[in-house]
Amino acid sequence: MKRAFPILGVLTAILLSYALYMALVGAPTEQTMGDVQRIFYYHVPSAWTAFTLFLLNFVASILYLVRRNPAADIIALVSAEVGVVFCAVVLVTGPIWARPVWGIWWAPGDIRLTSTLVLWLIYVSYLVLRRFSSSGQTPTLAAALAVLGALCVPFVYFSIWFFRTQHPQPVMGGGGSIDPRMLHVLLINWLAFLCFAFLVCWSRYRLETLQREVDQAHALESLLDPHGSMR
Repeated sequence: MKRAFPILGVLTAILLSYALYMALVGAPTEQTMGDVQRIFYYHVPSAWTAFTLFLLNFVASILYLVRRNPAADIIALVSAEVGVVFCAVVLVTGPIWARPVWGIWWAPGDIRLTSTLVLWLIYVSYLVLRRFSSSGQTPTLAAALAVLGALCVPFVYFSIWFFRTQHPQPVMGGGGSIDPRMLHVLLINWLAFLCFAFLVCWSRYRLETLQREVDQAHALESLLDPHGSMR
């Protein structure tokens, strides 16, 4: 597994570079918005990647609640961490895209924008709970909060299907359409982002596992006197 990581890292770097080229050069220019539309190839894949990670967090949290599996708890933690980063990218690229197209950075009444911000805040709260709470029930409370956050994901995704807002209608499904060449570039970028997210989660999983092993060793050592007997 240690040998696989650098290989996957190189392949992911190549894929990200190719995806960047396709987004900036290879994809056709959108007739209405022009080149500013190319941020679409980062905005949308970032959102899909965040949703995928939050789904993983949900599944891992359920497994932890049912089986109290420490590995599931670690997966839930790292997937939330990386998911929050990708969700933050969505919240940053959205206003950058909106400013030249809508004439404003943020539309407070837009249900997609507002619900995405709420989703991000829920998972930030999840991470704050994990970071600063020292209670033995913290993993259980965090898992319950993760279930709540996961319930918001479908609402965020389908909000523009059922509500008339300033946000564009979905490009796939819901009556939307997209140029096949644009769809090809979109999927390439999503694949690249998923690979990158997997590598970061893998690295964080290994670090978190080692950290917990060290913490357990320190806790055990604190229970023993220098001669190895219990205090």
